[in-house]
Order: sequence, then structure tokens, then C-alpha cells
Amino acid sequence: MSVAGANTQAAGAIPRRLFYYNAGFLRQADLRRMLALAGHKLRLGLPGPEDGVVVWGRSPYAQRGDAIAARYNVPLIRIEDAFLRSIRPGRMGDRPLGLLIDGQGVHFDSATPSTLEAILSKHPLDDSNLLTRSRDGIARIRALDLSKYNLHHIDAPLPTPGYVLVVDQTVGDASIRHSGANVARFAEMLATAQIEHPGARIVIKSHPETQLGLRHGHYTTADQTDLIQLLTTPVSPWALLEGAIAVYTVSSQLGFEAILAGHRPRVFGQPFYAGWGLTSDAFPIDRRKRNLTKTQLFAAAMILAPTWVDPCRNRLCSFEEAVDQLEAEARAYREDRFGHVAIGMRVWKRSRLQAVFGRERSLIFQDNPARAIAKARATDRSVLVWAGKEPADLPANLTIHRVEDGFLRSRGLGAELVPPLSLVTDDLGIYYDPTRESRLERLIQTPLAPDAARRTEKLIATLITARLSKYNLPGNLPDLPEGLRVLVPGQVEDDASIRVGAGDIRTNLGLLQAARSAYPDATLIYKPHPDVEAGLRPGAIPEIALRGLADIIAHHADPIQLIEACDAVVTMTSLLGFEALLRGKRVTCLGAPFYAGWGLTQDLGPIPTRRQRAADGHPLPRPNLLALAHAALIAYPRYFDPVSRKPCPPEVVVHRLATGTDSATGLGLRLLAKLQGRFATYSRFWR
Repeated sequence: MSVAGANTQAAGAIPRRLFYYNAGFLRQADLRRMLALAGHKLRLGLPGPEDGVVVWGRSPYAQRGDAIAARYNVPLIRIEDAFLRSIRPGRMGDRPLGLLIDGQGVHFDSATPSTLEAILSKHPLDDSNLLTRSRDGIARIRALDLSKYNLHHIDAPLPTPGYVLVVDQTVGDASIRHSGANVARFAEMLATAQIEHPGARIVIKSHPETQLGLRHGHYTTADQTDLIQLLTTPVSPWALLEGAIAVYTVSSQLGFEAILAGHRPRVFGQPFYAGWGLTSDAFPIDRRKRNLTKTQLFAAAMILAPTWVDPCRNRLCSFEEAVDQLEAEARAYREDRFGHVAIGMRVWKRSRLQAVFGRERSLIFQDNPARAIAKARATDRSVLVWAGKEPADLPANLTIHRVEDGFLRSRGLGAELVPPLSLVTDDLGIYYDPTRESRLERLIQTPLAPDAARRTEKLIATLITARLSKYNLPGNLPDLPEGLRVLVPGQVEDDASIRVGAGDIRTNLGLLQAARSAYPDATLIYKPHPDVEAGLRPGAIPEIALRGLADIIAHHADPIQLIEACDAVVTMTSLLGFEALLRGKRVTCLGAPFYAGWGLTQDLGPIPTRRQRAADGHPLPRPNLLALAHAALIAYPRYFDPVSRKPCPPEVVVHRLATGTDSATGLGLRLLAKLQGRFATYSRFWR
């Protein structure tokens, strides 16, 4: 079933035209756009017999809509945030990733059934594909440390395990009142936790909005004793649940997450997750009689009931795609929240670097390494350094991330000042340098979950269908003879990957000679590097030297069409070798690129022992192609959507490149690129 079909089934029959009577719907363009994507037109005025009225949950302003809906006898639709919302609370301006659009009630109001409750009560919840998605979803949000809000610090110190967890909520929240509870219920809950666990340590977790100073909670420091701790730091909810021996809640979403983490929470309100045999309910709901598994509960609450929206491509999406987006946003927040000082960044790149890494705190660009180090220490920032520009004397006790272009970069060359859509950061080394371990190497050796493998397989298939590469330059396919065809991609000879990652052969001429020696009877197709063809970088081979070596010189050819037309690739360290692996071609490496040494290529270069054997000398498990591709295309890079200007998953960038909807390079940069070509001989002065 399609995403839209699943949402329609979950929401029931909801009128297309919805009338609203509070300013929130007027002010929030994102909310109106989400409802429009779900098929609804928002209107001012009075509803007709085929229309409905929309309100936000049980907010105080909802009473206006309630009254109009009752007067005109039309459906009343209540909107609420879905359970994976955003990085920050709505009060700080973040838009939600999903909505619960409910024509029956609202999920936190136990007085009347909601659409979510109807699904939990009546839906079979027995489809094997749905339950697999649910199990994978639970595992994934736990592994990614995602919750409704995501301002928590995953490395924040936690209480010593073995405590009873009591969950606070904000005073006056509608989910408390409409779950049949009140302020007194929180005092009762804390007292019960003490009685049922005499002598145990109790940790009270404050609400994220309380931690941010936006709203008051029910507990204060006055509730602390020798055995009771009020936890006000933004810790990981999943890590906190892992250390708990019991969980007490009124109606917090953390109670739902406690179920997913394996707890049977003690519940003192009547939230949506109570009454299904997964909680110990102080105040049971008589109409809820069904026993469910946590997998079924998750399937209803996260997959069937919500309407999820992709904010980059501006369309409805699946639960999994919403997680992809939130993963990208959470990674950007977590890696950038303290800010960076940037060294060795070319002026023309700084705007894009600021957009990618400066969302939380603006980047401070500094060309002088000593001043950059001092600034980083004075402001508690890390250092971003362009990988090829790293000073030799950076102190070891400083957090350093080396930056480079990603493997799905752009439509156009970096040498022609086309900004990248993906960038990698590496706290260990950098992917093209085999002389030291990189973060990418560790990611390649990380076992893949089944859902990650399926996602990678789908991404590879999309790349192949769309014929995407790193630069995505237009080109033709030359006429090729029948028989064995071998592609030999030329490289920029002063490129860092050649300087540190090549073996004995370090020139394009030497590469061609080695390829001819390995394949004496094959048709050798030599493809000069685009930067070299553009006259921007060194590596050109004189025409006379090519005679007898290359059968065809594929000038300005489409690299993907060449890969598809050839049987094998011989390379020093070119990314075309990786792109050929993705397309099932034989690849011979004369150097040690990141994709070599894992058993997927024929390796003739200086492969690091650590890629093959552990420190104790035992052979390492061999990653498959999906593990390599997941690391290189999903886990290692960070992607930026130039349309929404948000962090995004790789699938969004693939869509931009495939449809040509990425932003064009500005006129000023194009003119500067032409000047670079004219004065390429003097590039040492501006590179």
C-alpha cells in the first residue's frame, strides 16, 4: 500500500476542505503545507455540509472550532504532533516531521476513542511485512538515539544503573488532564514508587521543555532527598531507560519508549499505550481489552497512524524516510552544537561550509593555525580542517575533524567552483590516506542491520538507474569495439589520494602501462580526469606517449556509461573503481583506495594490514559490498539539500542530482572558474 493509502486508511474519512479559527494555522506555513500534502485545503469562513473544522488537539483555542463544528454539524478534525517530532520543541520554532490527523478524537484523550486507539483495538496488526518494519524501526530509533525531541546529549553522564525512574511532565499539559490525571497524581506516583521500592534510589527525569526553561515541571529540588535525585541534564532517554529497574509515568511518551526498551511501566494516567497488556495501570480503561506486543503497538503508533512528511522533497513519506531525515538532522545537531573553528578553507567554499556545519553556531574561519587553536580552546569548539591543509603540529588533545568532499558531490567540478552537496568529516584520519586508520574504515567493518542492508541495496539500485557519479558531468559514449574492454581512469597527479595512497605507480602514464601489461589483448579505454581535461590540474599525457597503450581516448565521456560498457577497471585510487564495484565490475587497484583491501577488488598496491587482520593477527571478517556502500554513501558523509537548506539523507541528494533540482552555481563563481582555467599555471597562488 502507498504511503498516502496507509494514511487515509488510518485517518478514516476526513473532509478535503477544513476550516480553522485560530491564528496558529494562519501563521504556520509549514503546518498548512503538511495538511495540503495530506490532501486537505485550509479555509477561513464558515463550513458547508461537505466540509470539516480543524483544531490543534485540545488546546485552549480549540474550543472555537469545537463550537463551530457543533453548530454546523460537520466533522471536527484534531491535529497533533507525531511521536518523532524534531530536534527542538515547537516552542523553539522547529516544525514537526509528522502529524496525527484524527477525525475521531485525539490520542492522549482517554475520554473518547481516537483513530490510534481504533487501530490498536481493531486492526489485525498481523501482517509480516508491517511487523518486520516495526521491529526494525524499534531497533533503529534506539540505535540512533532518537526520541520525540532530540536536544539530549548522547554522551552526557548518567546516574549509576539500578535506579527507579520517575518521569516528570510539564505543568498544565493537555495530555495530563485528558488522560484523567492532575497535579496530585505526580505526588501519588512518587510516593508509590518509594513504597513499592523501599530503599531504592529514585531518579526523577525532568521534561525537555523544563530543562530549557520553557515550562515548569511538577517536581523541584525540594523533592530531592538522599535517595531521590532530580535529573535536569539533557541525557539520552534510551540510555536512561537502560539503567532503570522500574519506570513510573503519568502519560509521558517516555512510558511508550520504556515499553519499547523492554520495561513494563507503572502508569498513573491513561495514555494511548496503556490498557494493552504492556503496562501496569493504576487506572485501567475498561474499553481496552486487547493484549498486544510492543511490535504491534509501535506499528500502530509509528507506521499506521501518523502522516509523515519529507521536508526536503515536500511530499508525503514513509516512517522509514522520516527517520532518515531526523537521523540527518540529529547528526548535524550533535556534531555541531558546540561549534567549530575552521582552518584551511578556501574562500569560495566558506558559504557552503557555513550552511552545513554552522547551523548551531556559526563557523569561525581562521587561516592562522596558532590563532585557530587558541580560539578553539577559548570557545570550547572543535577544529575543522580541510584534509589536504592540515598543519603538522595540531595538538593531540584538541578535537579535530578533517573535511573533504563526499562521494556524491555535485553536478560539476569542485575545480570549477561548484559547491558540494556532500561532505565528510573524519576524527581519525581521512578516507584517502591509508597510512592511518580512518573513521570510514571502522564504519566499513561495522555489521549491518537487515534494514540498513535493504536501504543500501535500494540506494545502489537508484544510483545505477539514474546513472549517478561523483560529479555527474554530461558526456557521450564513444564507439567501442567488441571483446574485452578495460576502463583506465586517469587522475590528477598531485591529488592527495595519489600522494599518500598510491603504490609504486603514481602517474597516469605508468597506470596505462600497467593496465596494458595486465590486459595485453584487451581494448584499453583511457578516460582523462575532468579537472585535467579542463586544464585546472596536472596529469595530462602527451598524445605521442598514448600510442600503443590506449586504444581509445574517451575525452569528455560519461564515466558511468563507460563503466557500464566495460568489463573491468584498472585504477590507482580513483573513485571510479568504487562506482564500478557498485555496478558489478572487476576492479584492479594499483594503490590503496578506501574500497581496496576488503576482498572485493584485486589488490596490487600497499594494502594496510589492519584492513585484513586484527591487532592479534587473526583474519578480520570480510565486509560485503553492501557494508562498503552503506559506510561510504550513508554513514560517513553528511548531505546538504540546497533547496530546503537542511541536513538531509543521501536519498534527497540522489533525487536532486537525478532530477536536476540542485541549485546552479552562481555567475560570479562561474566567472572565477574561467579565470582559474586561464591562469592554471599559477594555481599555487590561489589553491
